Amino acid sequence: MTAAAESRLPIRECHILVVDDTDYNRTLIGAMLNEAGFHDLAFAANGPEALERIAARTPDLVLLDLMMPGMDGFELCRRLRADHAYADLPVLVQTALSGNDDRNRAFAAGTTDLVSKPLDRTELIARVRIHLENRVLIRDLQTYRARVEGELAMARAMYDHLPPSPALRERIRSASGVRLRAHTLLSSELGGGIWGALRVPGDDARFGIFLLDMDGHGVAAALNAFRLHTAVYELAALAGSPADLVSELNDRAVRLLEPGERAGALYAVVDSAAGCLRYAAAAAPPPLPLPRIAGDGSAEGAGPPLAAAAGIRYAEHTVPFPPGTAVVLRSSTAGDAATRLAAALEASLDGPGDRFAAAAEAARTALGETPDDDHTLVWLDRPAAGADNTVEDGAEGGA
Repeated sequence: MTAAAESRLPIRECHILVVDDTDYNRTLIGAMLNEAGFHDLAFAANGPEALERIAARTPDLVLLDLMMPGMDGFELCRRLRADHAYADLPVLVQTALSGNDDRNRAFAAGTTDLVSKPLDRTELIARVRIHLENRVLIRDLQTYRARVEGELAMARAMYDHLPPSPALRERIRSASGVRLRAHTLLSSELGGGIWGALRVPGDDARFGIFLLDMDGHGVAAALNAFRLHTAVYELAALAGSPADLVSELNDRAVRLLEPGERAGALYAVVDSAAGCLRYAAAAAPPPLPLPRIAGDGSAEGAGPPLAAAAGIRYAEHTVPFPPGTAVVLRSSTAGDAATRLAAALEASLDGPGDRFAAAAEAARTALGETPDDDHTLVWLDRPAAGADNTVEDGAEGGA
């Protein structure tokens, strides 16, 4: 190992416990370790004393004599491995046993490695270094994993608070007569899918719905989604014009995202008075009008993804949305999953009963409970005159 590599692995700062019933052996081993630069040492003369020291301060490595009176090294290993806290603790056994049966018995008891007696200084230090390096690497990986899991949990908590609240959806329903529901499937790695609603300035009867879908997964994709989510609200003055909002959002995405990062987006304005929905899309599926699905909706009316280039002007399209109909918005899905989802939705949306619940179940069936990428389905419907128009939050599934 090079000096540079050892400097990245602070193995000489590790705590080593030497367990041996012979004073001379403990002194000899301590001298060898000190000479090699290991100074954080502790010593135990028997098994019970070793357990006490380990309980008081967990070592990074135990250097253990197998043949001790009372509690021998075999029993000490078994007790350590029976405790989950010490499952990964390296135990380097020093032994004069040479038979395969004895060595197999040592490994069965939980020994990590063996070093032969009489001790050879070079072999001892080499094995100590190897196991301490592994110990430090494993500990670093565990710390990194805990940090990533914490960041993912925080990101998921933020996701839970960003979609429109039931109170906001009720205000939208009261002002526009449009019922708004959604179903979200989050990937196991946390993707970059997010959605929300905007007020159209000066017109309570109109409102906007946006869906964002970042490339990639994990914390980086989530942070990019949060950045674009914030950018959408900063563009609230353009909420009445889907083409203007998506075009300006693209220019912001060019500045916000790293080179090569892309995002899909759809922004739609619901105009109840005009009985239509106007939208602009960047690499996103177009709305599905119901009761009829026009094709599979795989690419109609979609422009390039956000951040592909500055200055792109996105086109505006219109979907009829009179009373008694519904419109489905959903995030993009890649590969075979897109074909499965399109077929599942087409089979469910025109059926009897609660079509939103059927669509949500179709998405779960086609993509799985934890798909490879986030998926969002937003359901807008305008009940016919006299029909129940109550917001049903309980049917939201994963929203």
